[in-house]
Formats: sequence, C-alpha cells, structure tokens
Amino acid sequence: MTSNTPVSDQLFDRARSLMPGGVNSPVRAFGSVGGNPKFMVSAKGAYLTDADGKEYVDLVCSWGPALLGHAHPAVLDAVHAAVDRGLSFGASTPDEANLAAIVKDRVSAVERLRMVSTGTEATMTAVRLARGFTGRNLIIKFAGCYHGHLDGLLAAAGSGVATLALPGSAGVTEATAAETLVLPYNDLDAVEAAFAAHGKNIAAVITEAAPANMGVVTPGEGFNAGLSRITKEHGALLILDEVLTGFRTGYAGYWGLTGRQEGWAPDLLTFGKVIGGGMPTAALGGRADVMDYLAPVGPVYQAGTLSGNPVAMAAGVATLTHATPEVYAHVDARSLELSAALSAALDGAGVDHSIQRAGNLFSVAFGTSAHGVHNYDDAQGQETFRYAPFFHSMLDSGVYLPPSVFEAWFLSAAHDDAAMNRIFDALPAAAKAAASASA
Repeated sequence: MTSNTPVSDQLFDRARSLMPGGVNSPVRAFGSVGGNPKFMVSAKGAYLTDADGKEYVDLVCSWGPALLGHAHPAVLDAVHAAVDRGLSFGASTPDEANLAAIVKDRVSAVERLRMVSTGTEATMTAVRLARGFTGRNLIIKFAGCYHGHLDGLLAAAGSGVATLALPGSAGVTEATAAETLVLPYNDLDAVEAAFAAHGKNIAAVITEAAPANMGVVTPGEGFNAGLSRITKEHGALLILDEVLTGFRTGYAGYWGLTGRQEGWAPDLLTFGKVIGGGMPTAALGGRADVMDYLAPVGPVYQAGTLSGNPVAMAAGVATLTHATPEVYAHVDARSLELSAALSAALDGAGVDHSIQRAGNLFSVAFGTSAHGVHNYDDAQGQETFRYAPFFHSMLDSGVYLPPSVFEAWFLSAAHDDAAMNRIFDALPAAAKAAASASA
C-alpha cells in the first residue's frame, strides 16, 4: 500500500480484516455497484465529507433520519444537553412520554406506544404481539417488502399463493419460515386466497406502508385499505411498517397521507429512522387493547436495556418538534424537482425508465416505462446493470446516491438551491453512463 492509496480504501482494507465484509450493514459494502465504499467522517446540512476530504451532496440522509439535514442545531443542542445529564440510566425518563405524546398527536391510530432500539426490534415485537393477542401463528408478508432481519420475516415465497414459505437466509429454519406466507405485493386476490385457505390460523398481515426496499413501489389504489378490510373480516391484525416512511413521507407518515383520508386504520404500526433523529431509536404503537398485551400489563414479553435511552429520546423530540408542515412542503417540492430533472436527463440520453414514487420518496427503475413497477417481480425484471455506471458517475461528480438500485432516494430540509444545482449538473453525464451500459 502506498501513500497514494485513498484513505477510504485504506480504511476499508482494515475494516475487512476486522468485520465481515468490512461493514456493519451489507448495503454499505457497495456490492451492488462495485468499487470500494467511501468512509464518511462528518456531515452538515445536505453534505457528507469522506475520509479523503471530498464533499458530497447526500441523497441517502442516513437512510431517512436526517429529515432536517445533518447536524441540525436544535437536535445537536438537545443531544448535548441530554449527554450532560448522563448517557443512560436504566430507568424511566420524562422524554420517553414526551416523544410518545408527539407521536400520538401526529398519528391518531396510535393509542399506546412502546419504545425500542431498532426497526427490526419494533417489527419483531409487533409480530410477537399479534400472535399473543390473536392466539394464532401464521403471518402474511409480501415479496420484496423488508421488515428487518428477524428470522420469521426473512422468508421466500413457496410454490403457490397459499403455500407456506421457505427460508430466505441461511440460518433461518424451515419450521420458522413455515409460519410465514409470502404473497405477491399489490395483489388482494392472493390475500383473499390465503385467508380462505388459512384464515383461522393467520395472526396478522404485515406490510410496508409503501415499499421502499425493492425500490419504491406505490401501493395500488385501495390495496392497503383492502388489507385492513380483510384482516378485520377474519379477526387478524394489520401491522403497518412505517420504519422508513414514518414521519419521512409526511407529518403523520404514509398512513397520514392516505389511510386517514380513506377512513381506515392499522391495528399496529412500527416506526424507526426519523423518530430517533439519527440516534438508534424505534417504536411500535397502535390500538390500546392490543398494546396492553405487552408486559408489564399483559402476557407478551418485551424488554430492552436501552429502550427509551435519554439521549435518543432527546434527539427524537427535537427532530419531530422541528419537523413542521413547512419542512415537509420543502422536502416534497425538492423531491418533485429532482425526480423531474432525473427523468429529463434519462430521456435526453435515451434511457428507458420509470420513476417510482410514494410521497416524497422515489427511486428509478430502468427499462420499465411500459408497465412501471408494482411488485417484486417487476422490480427484479428491470435493467439493473444500468445503475452502477450511473451511480459512479454521480459519485465522481460529488453526489452520494443509495448504493443500490433497490433503495429510495432521500432529500432533506437542508437541500437548498446550491445543493440541488450540484445534483442537476451531475445528472446528464450519469444518464449517458447509464445509456452506454451493457448487460
């Protein structure tokens, strides 16, 4: 290794000798786009700075939490004040209830809330709670939806619509996977068929409020409402996973944009990302009668040493307090501007594509203009080979995109005209790189 080796490359080499793949979350390894990942050392507003001192306009935003922009002064002040009082007490603190009250005020479907530390922990607890409340075992999930890495939801579809699932990861047992039914997304007929075959044993349907882990996929008109209707008819619960969309796509999350107006409510919701303002915090909430099945008042056990950590609660309270309707209006407008500019650049280079949208989240899918992306099969059928050259062209131009075509693009309140113009300027060259790619 010479002194000319980029610092990020040196750091990655060291990390690979110490950690599996050199990362603590797989997408960070750049496996989908090739090359070595950039190691980031600081962030401010709409920008990241890597270990070599290069600055990037950030369109990942920590996978959602940086709604206000990185290092927002009010959030930093709240965190610094909390740190001065102590890092962790192992006891209840005032901000736990303060954050719960903010969530309840914004999301009327939440009557009770339980704080946890990660989105996976939130969905794991919601699934256990649904089983405990209903006395049933089976869970329905949808192909392409991601709900964290709990064993029961790392399942792949069986050979037919109503057949039990198969393990979707090494280490997941067949018995565990067999308690999950994996169905095609946006297909209410498949859901009806599954309930016809297994209805008395189905505890819950879990779905992302709007999928954003196979690229963004817009729920079909009436799809989420239909899930609410079907689960109610069969005495099962509907778990709406808003770990990614909650307080990111709108003031009350994606359900607030859609379900509240449509007149239906989920039984349980899960939250993460924005709710912690960049700190490791997540939550589950919903109907009081269901939530009160959790210990210490109910028979479903859940606990966590760092649940409701005071520093994380302070970050969450400050973030949601400053996530005003004006912030969402700004992010919505920037999202529309960027997706339009992206589409125009790709059109100009002759690249077939569609833009997939859910509120202010969006992603691009190459080779899909004829039909768009409505489910996992559609997502898998796109021209994924075009994304890596597109990504690296943007990266070379100082724009940090999600290092996978199957991820959403994120903007923040800190993306001002200067940041947006840097992105716009980088798009034409990236579009040409995508156009020249071959499978």
